[in-house]
Amino acid sequence: MTCDLETRGGQRSIDVRRRGSEWELTLDGRILSVDVTAIAGRLALLIGPLSPDGFGEPGAQSKSGGRPAKSYEVAVERRSNGERIVYVNGLAVPVSIVDPREQLTRRRTAVAAEAGPRSIVSPMPGRIVKVLVREGETVAALQGLVVVEAMKMENELRAPRAGQVTSVKVVEGMSVEAKAVLVTLA
Repeated sequence: MTCDLETRGGQRSIDVRRRGSEWELTLDGRILSVDVTAIAGRLALLIGPLSPDGFGEPGAQSKSGGRPAKSYEVAVERRSNGERIVYVNGLAVPVSIVDPREQLTRRRTAVAAEAGPRSIVSPMPGRIVKVLVREGETVAALQGLVVVEAMKMENELRAPRAGQVTSVKVVEGMSVEAKAVLVTLA
């Protein structure tokens, strides 16, 4: 299971996998072995580096010379707003689990709610392969507007929201620079 967590220190990416009786945790690209034991409504975690054979070595140095495993007492308190307070050795850390689907929906809603003209720009230098709209045309959210070829890949640029095409600044075969305005929506 992979998820993003937001804490006061910023957003962290975490991947958790079961490995026999232990868990493997990847935190911002660093792989750790985690042994979990439930005790009186709390969790006791023994976290250490993975050994070269892929298993943790609780309480010992890893064979690769890494740091020894550390023990943590962890309790989780769930809040009604979806936030959680994670107590690590008694220290409270507010944590929000970022659901990628919810994050995408929020981003799309925010983009759709933006009022005023919107310029669609080339993400990198390239060549216009196809112009899919004309000036004055009404477009739907996520409708294709222009196809740009860059680094031998074709990229279809789409409307971030519904609107009317107020200007088309490119024609097929034209070369464009990065951030060049291709189409403007109202």
